[in-house]
Amino acid sequence: MNIALWSVLAAALLPIVCVFLAKAAGIGRRRSEGGYDNHDPRSWLARQQGWRQRANAAQANSFEALPFFIGAVAIAFATGAPAERVDLLAAAFVGLRIVYIGLYIADLATLRSLVWTLALAVNIALLFSGSPARV
Repeated sequence: MNIALWSVLAAALLPIVCVFLAKAAGIGRRRSEGGYDNHDPRSWLARQQGWRQRANAAQANSFEALPFFIGAVAIAFATGAPAERVDLLAAAFVGLRIVYIGLYIADLATLRSLVWTLALAVNIALLFSGSPARV
């Protein structure tokens, strides 16, 4: 399995990491004491504040970014993009998304938006990294 495919797996797991961070403090505590409510997880997450709320928002954004990334990798392979280029761009996308999540949780909004834009640019480069004649 090449780096690009491992990167797809990593990108697919990032939302799970984010939601774990958002839920972690509530796991093991009773619902009556504000602990995680597995019977109504969305409402429980919606009531969180601070960095846990931002971790949950990063989860949603990570899910939103995933289809474009997976599609860009698939199109890059389908259009004969050099594997090394696809690997490099896919790994860069995942790295930028990890930085993005950290900035989101840390509430560094301007830097977060800059990194989001860079990740989008990398994804667009990935999308067009193959030969248009093969489409």
